[in-house]
Amino acid sequence: MKTSSFLTMVLSAAALVAVSMMDWSSMCHPSEEAQATQDQLRHVGEAKLASLDPEPLTAVSEVRGAEGELAELTWQTLSDVEFTDVYLEELDAYYWMPAFGPQVIGAEGKEFFITGYMIPVDVDEDFYVLSRYPFANCFFCGGAGPESVIDLRFPNKSERAYQTDDRLTFRGTLRLNADDVYQMNYILEGAVEYTP
Repeated sequence: MKTSSFLTMVLSAAALVAVSMMDWSSMCHPSEEAQATQDQLRHVGEAKLASLDPEPLTAVSEVRGAEGELAELTWQTLSDVEFTDVYLEELDAYYWMPAFGPQVIGAEGKEFFITGYMIPVDVDEDFYVLSRYPFANCFFCGGAGPESVIDLRFPNKSERAYQTDDRLTFRGTLRLNADDVYQMNYILEGAVEYTP
């Protein structure tokens, strides 16, 4: 065996041992300093995304415009939420507990329309989620937050089988969920396809 091949094998083995000995728990529960850095990066990212989104609702209490048009619920408005990492003994896992902001609370129980990308979670159970981002970047796969998805609750059954990343608009009534860990934080009740 050549010396360079042997040296490469030894260095690779040493790197593998070093990686396996690292404390990966800090990735899920970072130190205060690391959390501050993550928060700062998140705020910069949100500011960049906000520049791409339409303006948030300025008066969520006014659901219909002057001509009776339905108001749009923007993803920027839904980002008015803070999450706290809470440990749940019954699941032996951490859960992001939402604290909804005033814009989101003001929108609860009102009818809106929202546009996003379809994520078929379970077609047999008629469980579809609308996402701010396409599948590759969504909450389930790409690291986006739980504020970037909304559970579509159809009046009966969905009108058709939706495909991943179909960009569609739905109307319905916004319901907030802060307690049930088995449901999304945002739910669109009575969801039907809509053309603004």
